Amino acid sequence: MDDHSPGIFERLATRTEGIFDLVLPRRAAALARKEARHIVRDPYTLGMNLLLPLMMLLLFGFAISFEPKDLAVAVLDQDHSQASAKVVEAVQGSGFFKIQASHGDPEKDVESERVKATLVIPAGFQKSVGRGEDPQIQVMLDGSDNAAASVVEGYLGGVVNSAWSRLQVERGQPAPLEPLEFKTRYLFNPEQDGHWFIVPGLLVIILGLLCVLMTALTVAKEWEQGSMELLLSTPIRPMDIILGKVAPYVGLGLFDVAIVYVAARVVFHVPFEGSHLLFMLGSFLFLLVALSQGLLISVGTRNQQVAFQLSMMLAMLPTMLLSGFIFPIESMPLFFRIFTAVLPPRWFMTIVRGLFLKGSGLGQLAVPFTVLALMAVLLTGLAIRNFKTDVEP
Repeated sequence: MDDHSPGIFERLATRTEGIFDLVLPRRAAALARKEARHIVRDPYTLGMNLLLPLMMLLLFGFAISFEPKDLAVAVLDQDHSQASAKVVEAVQGSGFFKIQASHGDPEKDVESERVKATLVIPAGFQKSVGRGEDPQIQVMLDGSDNAAASVVEGYLGGVVNSAWSRLQVERGQPAPLEPLEFKTRYLFNPEQDGHWFIVPGLLVIILGLLCVLMTALTVAKEWEQGSMELLLSTPIRPMDIILGKVAPYVGLGLFDVAIVYVAARVVFHVPFEGSHLLFMLGSFLFLLVALSQGLLISVGTRNQQVAFQLSMMLAMLPTMLLSGFIFPIESMPLFFRIFTAVLPPRWFMTIVRGLFLKGSGLGQLAVPFTVLALMAVLLTGLAIRNFKTDVEP
């Protein structure tokens, strides 16, 4: 067998190179073909762009969850009665908590970090229930994790109150007065499946990180090796260089979009209610913005190590924290709500979740699409301008 026979990716690249001639000027198309051949022959680049997105999606898709489940709670039952047993049974059967045996000291139970809380049922609990009194149940929480403590307090309080009401009714006593009962209907995610919320957002995280990082590192490497200066000394125009460098990565990025989309639908069973055409258009605009960011970083640094650090700082942190992926933008302070308006991931997050879950149309998504289009034009123009500066003496 010939060791130099083309692999599957090289054959695929060869068959699709004609697309560059159709959509790009002649010189830009020639540069794009060269860049595409370099990509398919580089296992590192292929692995980063084809395998890493799928690995990140599966890892974070299964690992990240905002749903309370199997929270460790210790129970110290000092009453050992039928009533206290029913409270413990209600907590155990709620599906939110995993009961752990108490070591006899509720403070040490929490301090040991084995559990998030300790439920203390005092002696005389059943007698208080029988007399119609309000029995006291103590809950000790680990306040070092404020988010988890709030979740445990809310769910544990609801479960215990429900169990207490049932005990009152069983003894022929009126149930404690409760507020009006609300019948809640959840739109767009009726089963409150966390994967439906997380997985579409991971597409933004993956594309935002990979496109900025790979473009910045690839072009910065050419600056370090001197090949970019040689290219700039030729008659080729800066715009052709930009188009030729970006076009193959747009193709790779769209392939990553397809990978994440298929995995979201097949593995996590996330519905898609919107237009696939709008989805591809939004993905294309976001790819242009992210790739232009990478080009700007590479032009400004011309060093792979610095480009990597800037890419992580400018792409990873804002995308994770300020795009609405984890923290709702509406809950942020005013300054950060305004600041997120200049971050491309914030707008693409709105597009992706709107299309996947709500089936939003172009009318509802006009603002995010317009902002991404303006950002794509602005950042691409800045990249071309910086390349022109390098060409001019």
